[in-house]
Amino acid sequence: MEIEGTIKKILATELFVETPAEEISDHESLRDIYGLDSLGFTELRVQCEDIFDVRIADEDFVPENFRTIAALTALIRRLQGSGT
Repeated sequence: MEIEGTIKKILATELFVETPAEEISDHESLRDIYGLDSLGFTELRVQCEDIFDVRIADEDFVPENFRTIAALTALIRRLQGSGT
Protein backbone atom coordinates (compact mmCIF):
# COMPACT_ATOMS: atom_id res chain seq x y z
CA MET A 1 0.00 0.00 0.00
CA GLU A 2 1.26 3.47 -0.77
CA ILE A 3 2.34 5.80 2.03
CA GLU A 4 -0.75 8.02 1.87
CA GLY A 5 -3.11 5.06 2.12
CA THR A 6 -1.21 3.61 5.04
CA ILE A 7 -1.31 6.91 6.92
CA LYS A 8 -5.07 7.15 6.30
CA LYS A 9 -5.48 3.64 7.68
CA ILE A 10 -3.47 4.59 10.79
CA LEU A 11 -5.67 7.65 11.31
CA ALA A 12 -8.89 5.67 10.96
CA THR A 13 -7.98 2.51 12.87
CA GLU A 14 -5.32 3.50 15.40
CA LEU A 15 -6.10 7.17 16.08
CA PHE A 16 -9.86 6.82 15.70
CA VAL A 17 -10.39 9.76 13.36
CA GLU A 18 -14.13 9.80 12.70
CA THR A 19 -13.75 10.20 8.93
CA PRO A 20 -13.47 6.89 7.05
CA ALA A 21 -9.98 6.29 5.62
CA GLU A 22 -11.19 6.45 2.03
CA GLU A 23 -12.67 9.93 2.62
CA ILE A 24 -9.59 11.50 4.26
CA SER A 25 -7.97 14.12 2.04
CA ASP A 26 -4.21 14.31 1.49
CA HIS A 27 -4.30 18.11 1.70
CA GLU A 28 -6.59 18.95 4.63
CA SER A 29 -5.27 19.89 8.06
CA LEU A 30 -4.83 16.91 10.36
CA ARG A 31 -5.39 19.19 13.34
CA ASP A 32 -8.15 21.50 12.13
CA ILE A 33 -10.18 19.11 9.98
CA TYR A 34 -9.51 15.69 11.53
CA GLY A 35 -9.02 16.76 15.14
CA LEU A 36 -5.57 15.41 15.95
CA ASP A 37 -4.15 16.81 19.17
CA SER A 38 -0.61 16.67 20.57
CA LEU A 39 -1.07 13.11 21.82
CA GLY A 40 -2.49 12.08 18.44
CA PHE A 41 0.47 13.56 16.61
CA THR A 42 2.88 11.78 18.94
CA GLU A 43 1.12 8.46 18.32
CA LEU A 44 1.12 9.13 14.56
CA ARG A 45 4.88 9.72 14.74
CA VAL A 46 5.45 6.40 16.54
CA GLN A 47 3.18 4.49 14.15
CA CYS A 48 4.93 5.96 11.09
CA GLU A 49 8.36 5.15 12.51
CA ASP A 50 7.34 1.54 13.12
CA ILE A 51 5.46 0.93 9.90
CA PHE A 52 7.77 2.77 7.49
CA ASP A 53 11.00 1.83 9.31
CA VAL A 54 12.21 5.41 9.66
CA ARG A 55 13.29 7.55 12.59
CA ILE A 56 11.57 10.93 12.81
CA ALA A 57 14.04 13.16 14.65
CA ASP A 58 12.81 15.84 17.02
CA GLU A 59 13.81 18.54 14.51
CA ASP A 60 11.54 16.86 11.93
CA PHE A 61 8.64 16.51 14.39
CA VAL A 62 7.31 19.99 13.62
CA PRO A 63 3.88 21.22 12.52
CA GLU A 64 5.02 21.85 8.94
CA ASN A 65 5.83 18.14 8.46
CA PHE A 66 2.64 16.91 10.14
CA ARG A 67 0.18 19.50 8.85
CA THR A 68 -1.32 17.25 6.14
CA ILE A 69 -0.95 13.71 4.87
CA ALA A 70 0.86 15.12 1.83
CA ALA A 71 3.43 16.87 4.05
CA LEU A 72 3.95 13.78 6.20
CA THR A 73 4.30 11.60 3.10
CA ALA A 74 7.02 13.92 1.77
CA LEU A 75 8.86 13.66 5.09
CA ILE A 76 8.67 9.86 5.12
CA ARG A 77 9.88 9.64 1.52
CA ARG A 78 12.79 11.94 2.35
CA LEU A 79 13.70 9.86 5.41
CA GLN A 80 13.46 6.59 3.49
CA GLY A 81 15.70 8.03 0.79
CA SER A 82 18.31 9.26 3.24
CA GLY A 83 18.59 5.97 5.08
CA THR A 84 18.20 7.59 8.50
